[in-house]
Amino acid sequence: MRHTFVALVEDKPGVLNRVVSVFRRRTFNIESLAVGQTNQPGISRITIVVDSDKTEVNRIIPYMYKLINVIQVEDITYKPRVTRDLVMVKVNTTSENRSEIMKLADVFRAHIVDVANNSLIIEITGDEEKVNSFVDVLRPYGIIEMVRTGIVAMERGAETIFNNYFESQGFQMPVEFKFAS
Repeated sequence: MRHTFVALVEDKPGVLNRVVSVFRRRTFNIESLAVGQTNQPGISRITIVVDSDKTEVNRIIPYMYKLINVIQVEDITYKPRVTRDLVMVKVNTTSENRSEIMKLADVFRAHIVDVANNSLIIEITGDEEKVNSFVDVLRPYGIIEMVRTGIVAMERGAETIFNNYFESQGFQMPVEFKFAS
């Protein structure tokens, strides 16, 4: 079964390597990895998707908390969430099929970001199923190159991983806050 982990970490050199090593040492295959800044300076958010059975997965969170720069970790697999994946696809085009490909992009609400004589670069953002369907539709035209950002996920509603961190520490989250560096 696929599991989605979200972690808040200090934005410092080597932190990502240490987090990924927790999964590597336990021979998990990371299917998706996305890392980026948060609205809090010095704090990064990591989204990791792995495929494994539940008993193995339950051991990951305690191991991650042993890492010095890890602030908060959650398995949001069973929580209501929004997930997104961004893909750019460079596809072969001819004068005969270019308008057809552009119509397909429109149907999927994708964006043409580059036009050349024999190719288009198309950007699509959505849940994994939508993105995979679009890529499958483009395959017969000839995909020249493709790049994916990795899945990012956020809990639905007012709950945030920051709220959960403060609650776990016994505090109420202030409206605006900053972690000490």
